[in-house]
Amino acid sequence: MKRFERLERIRRMDPVADASEIYRLSAAYEFPWDTTRALELALYRTYAVPSIGRLLAATAELTDRTQKRYDDTSLLLDTVVEHGFGSEAGRTAIRRINQMHRRYDISDDDMRYVLCTFVVVPRRWIDAYGWRRLSQHEVVASAVHYRTLGRHLGIKDVPETYEEFEALLDAYEELHFGWDERSRKVSDATLELMASWYPRPLAPLLRGATLALLDEPLLRAFRYEPPAALTRALVRRAVRARGRAVRLLPPRRAPHFARQNREIRSYPSGYRVADLGTRPVPGLRGCPVRGAGGASAGEAVQ
Repeated sequence: MKRFERLERIRRMDPVADASEIYRLSAAYEFPWDTTRALELALYRTYAVPSIGRLLAATAELTDRTQKRYDDTSLLLDTVVEHGFGSEAGRTAIRRINQMHRRYDISDDDMRYVLCTFVVVPRRWIDAYGWRRLSQHEVVASAVHYRTLGRHLGIKDVPETYEEFEALLDAYEELHFGWDERSRKVSDATLELMASWYPRPLAPLLRGATLALLDEPLLRAFRYEPPAALTRALVRRAVRARGRAVRLLPPRRAPHFARQNREIRSYPSGYRVADLGTRPVPGLRGCPVRGAGGASAGEAVQ
């Protein structure tokens, strides 16, 4: 297989009818590392909206059980990518997400914003740091895939196109990003988790490198000291250099899914999709997002 052969295949597909298959090819074959990093950043951005960050802190899932919360979120979302919306595994993953989310009274606006991050942040990351930019087919397919996910989760008024997802995200962040002490605790816990994946002496370096990849609105919202201009430039150049190096490698012949990531550590002996996530008790533990209108799992996926 030649380096751009899979992209040529994607361009022969229908970006709407074949949206989830295109997204799977892009996320699992073309950009698995970049997709993982971008979705981490997508979820991280949501903490800067105080209404989301406060609730995440209240559940304690991302402060006291950070690794498991990270693992469960990654595995549930990626199960749908790997197996499809209509598969038994995909339906089980969506059911588990809805069972957790419906416990909390989250605004439709916050629900839509979280979904927007899954569409917009990966496109921006890959265009900046990937071995190539996303094709228009991949951009359209990503929007359609997550619009479908939003429908299964009962989210109202989901944007139709990538451009609408992007406009909503930018407007929402401009209006709602802001300081909250509890949101900062969730952010700190997440940065500590990411550093824990590497040898302890590297933790300060890794924290600094992560902050260097954040934009100014995020840094201001969490009141982090902005990294030095030289640090930011070096880190971003290093990530871009990785993308250029990947471009020179042979194309991936086997898919790489989230369950194969070294960062997933909670299930060394394997897991059942039906057992992932929390069994939330409002006010004690749980998850910050529920299906709009309290839709049950059955209502959302039928």
